[in-house]
Amino acid sequence: MEPTESPPDYYFSDKETEDVRSCIRSEPATYKTLFPVLYMLIFILSLFGNGAVIFTVWRTQGKLRVALVYIGNLAFADLTFVSFLPLLAVYTSLGYHWPFGWFLCKISSYVVVFNMYASVFLLTSMTCDRYIAIVHPLSSLQVRTRNCMYASLAAVWTLSGLLALPLLVFQTTRHLNNRTMCALDFRLAGSSEHLQGLWSAGISLSLLVLSFLLPFLIMMVCYGLIVCTLFSHFNIRRKMHQRKRRLFKIIISLVVVFATCSIPIHTLRSAIAFSNLGLFPFTCAFQRFLMLAYPYATCLAYANSCLNPFLYAFLDLNFRSQCLRLLHLKKSRQIPTKVTRELNQL
Repeated sequence: MEPTESPPDYYFSDKETEDVRSCIRSEPATYKTLFPVLYMLIFILSLFGNGAVIFTVWRTQGKLRVALVYIGNLAFADLTFVSFLPLLAVYTSLGYHWPFGWFLCKISSYVVVFNMYASVFLLTSMTCDRYIAIVHPLSSLQVRTRNCMYASLAAVWTLSGLLALPLLVFQTTRHLNNRTMCALDFRLAGSSEHLQGLWSAGISLSLLVLSFLLPFLIMMVCYGLIVCTLFSHFNIRRKMHQRKRRLFKIIISLVVVFATCSIPIHTLRSAIAFSNLGLFPFTCAFQRFLMLAYPYATCLAYANSCLNPFLYAFLDLNFRSQCLRLLHLKKSRQIPTKVTRELNQL
């Protein structure tokens, strides 16, 4: 069966029925202009935000703090994650026609998923690092060493590269109606529809569990324990209530932004996976909904990469001040040590 016009992360399959093949799958005309503009806006914001973070970490003199090394790696992962957004913008503006060839189709999809995993794993590692520093400050001296940090970074990048390998195998181009599409083709795994569905569901559900559910659970537990520790700390001192509220708002914003950017895309991918497992029919209505909703979910997923520099780097007062000085936007001055010590751990 020939592929049909689909969202960029969708795939070629033999599973669809004649009714679904006859569906009208064209998007609103505004999609071809709206989403390319949004993709380029996200790319530019991420380029400047993450670029400023990488520049600051690179120019930092002396021994880098553990948190700063994590922030630099996160910025690099986020910047690489959006590096192929201009290609996606062109792909969308041409009505999902891929003019860039087979190699870029494979490598761009692999790099995007690779760095998506790396970004989420780095956020989780930073959360665990903050948890250890705040909740277990004494034992953190033995755990938060440079050797442990480098070992965790090596594990993050290696695991991310391995988890993204299926994209390198199954992502390919196909020609249809004078149009070249770039999408997953599970027919490479075999001619069996059941086998194709299993591969599709396996990749989608592994993305759901490993890049959202498990990291989100770890973040919720760690930040919950951090909040309890902070409230206990401030209650004992009976002062700095305004600072306590600010720290609490920062933690809530981190969790809410991560969930808001991640839930839509993983919900749609999971729905596709469950459909391929036969848990509900792959109907014409579902196909139309997928065509309309997927670009919005994709935008939100990419938007997280341009928000991370502000949420995880510039909320660090010491880092923010250093970044502004390097960009010649602020005179050199010292941040009050008591405030810095507590906010830097967040």
